[in-house]
Amino acid sequence: MSCPPARGTRPPGADDEQEAARWVRGMFSRVAGRYDFLNHLLSFNIDRYWRARTARRLRPILRRPGSRVLDICCGTGDLLLALESERLGGAVIGCDFSHPMLVSAQRKIVRRRAQSPLVEADALALPFPDGSLDLVTAAFGFRNLANYEKGLAEIRRVLKPSGAAAILEFSRPENPIVAPLYGFYSSKVLPFIGGVISGDRNAYRYLPESVRRFPNAEELAASMRAAGFSRVEYERMTGGIVALHIAYAS
Repeated sequence: MSCPPARGTRPPGADDEQEAARWVRGMFSRVAGRYDFLNHLLSFNIDRYWRARTARRLRPILRRPGSRVLDICCGTGDLLLALESERLGGAVIGCDFSHPMLVSAQRKIVRRRAQSPLVEADALALPFPDGSLDLVTAAFGFRNLANYEKGLAEIRRVLKPSGAAAILEFSRPENPIVAPLYGFYSSKVLPFIGGVISGDRNAYRYLPESVRRFPNAEELAASMRAAGFSRVEYERMTGGIVALHIAYAS
């Protein structure tokens, strides 16, 4: 399978990667206060299952003695905390470039008495040495990167030779019944409800459009192989609405 050309998110009015990154950072910073509520509402709480399923799949790596784990684009910390709950000791590091998102994540970490340290940094320029991490994860944030190829290369750089990457992301369902229903919901219902509750209609118009433009499951797997990952595998969930990709550094 040929690899799709290098791409990245392109919000309205963004002509290059720098403008795209600024737009995405500003958008997530504006909606941080209502982000969790809307995630659970708009997904009918199924997003909790997707993250829990991801954490269970990654349990063998999470429970390696002394393993170092990083959750990029961590947002308000839901996947980070799901990962930490599967560990037998040790924290999961969270990383995001939106300060308000990290503030929300920190409140949640304190409330649950977790240990996760947070780092404010761009996923395209991670402040970690080469080959220093056992696992890098991303849940519903990778598609918002300004350059997917650079994002995969950066994840690959910081992983140990025995390390793994896991990307949980929205996908495009292929089921002939699910696909049109999801298309209507994501293009009509989700932007309306999300826009009204968050007060930011542009954000909830952008989010379903970013899913439509994101590579499908096969294309993302091909991109991960092209970035140097091996044993790339993926599973679709909830009729193909989301896909979990797991790939190994060697």
